[in-house]
Amino acid sequence: MSEAAPPRRTSALGRILPWVIAAACFAYLYFRIDAAAVAQGSSFVPYLAGVFERVSWSRWLALMIPYSLFFMLIDSAVVWRVVNWFNTRVAYTDILPVRASTYILSILNEQMGKGAMAVYLNRRDGVPGWQVGSSMLFIMVCELLYLTLWATVGVTLGWNRLPEAFHAIPWLAAGVAVAFTLHLLYFRGVILPGSTVRDRDILHAFRRANLGHYLGVILIRSPALLAAVVVYSTALGLFGVEVGFLEMLGYLPVIFFGAAVPGPMRTVAITLWVTLFPDKAGELAAFGLVQHNFFIFFNAAIGLLFLRRANRELFGSLSESPS
Repeated sequence: MSEAAPPRRTSALGRILPWVIAAACFAYLYFRIDAAAVAQGSSFVPYLAGVFERVSWSRWLALMIPYSLFFMLIDSAVVWRVVNWFNTRVAYTDILPVRASTYILSILNEQMGKGAMAVYLNRRDGVPGWQVGSSMLFIMVCELLYLTLWATVGVTLGWNRLPEAFHAIPWLAAGVAVAFTLHLLYFRGVILPGSTVRDRDILHAFRRANLGHYLGVILIRSPALLAAVVVYSTALGLFGVEVGFLEMLGYLPVIFFGAAVPGPMRTVAITLWVTLFPDKAGELAAFGLVQHNFFIFFNAAIGLLFLRRANRELFGSLSESPS
């Protein structure tokens, strides 16, 4: 009994911490927006309401709906390509409905969505869950590399337009590059050849991957980021804040890192926007709130369109089995 207590405490911390982070972010946003409202002789609610009233929502939706659909297609292509490399042969049209439906679960927890992919491939093709989990870990590592790469490109191209704190990104990228090189050499057996950690089931994809696989995911994923640069720059203009494409290319990978932090309503990403543009606290808080949360909930709505087929793929075999 005593040995079971530490895991429960860790689990409780894991559940509470995202809410603590969210509460801290909301408190920060409130004081920032309230200070901006007072500076304009207003109060919190009328000031923020005025920001929302000035936005052309029809033009904003005309940007966000196509972008969300495009992202879903790219995201599904990444999963499809990685699964075909490391797990089993499956058609893109079979991956798309299940990947889309996992966005519903991702509202609460991104890992639940990845778990649904594992269940699907296990029941469809008998792929062990640990193999699919390994592929999902591979995608996460590629996400880190891809965002680091584009953040470095954005900072390099927009060096004089970005806050000085962003000038540290190339150094961080150099550290990531060194770590990635060691990572590749380790899984090729060049360094620490006697280590057995690499033989664990959950590292299946990393044992099979070569440099071309990592570059392939980055190439497939990159059009989504480049589209986001255009969409976010244009959308931010609708909120009264002008940001050039090169400048946005420097900001957006960092914002997306923040969006990956667990917590409700992507509060870390919203807080980063306000921190980057402190003199436009109301506009950036409103922008971050609707931008990130529309993306989450609209993708979940897309997932609802595929839910019946996904349920049939996931659970149909169970309902057809004899009782």
